[in-house]
Amino acid sequence: MPPPSDSPDWVVARRRVVGDRIRAARLHRSLTQERLAERAGLDRQAVNRVEQGHQSPRLDTLLLLADALGVPLSHLVRDG
Repeated sequence: MPPPSDSPDWVVARRRVVGDRIRAARLHRSLTQERLAERAGLDRQAVNRVEQGHQSPRLDTLLLLADALGVPLSHLVRDG
């Protein structure tokens, strides 16, 4: 279980939405978390934490994931 967050609930909820978008893009491309991690130069656990919303990813991590998924960064973090 992740440690308690100091972030407001709405921030945690939005972080989960970003994770859901990453997961959806990964599955759309038939990639495992391990394969996405390899393509992005990350470890599988980092991808899992981001997808689950347990970790607030740095901008660099989001850029690496977007590139590895072949989607614009805005696709992952857009409002709405």
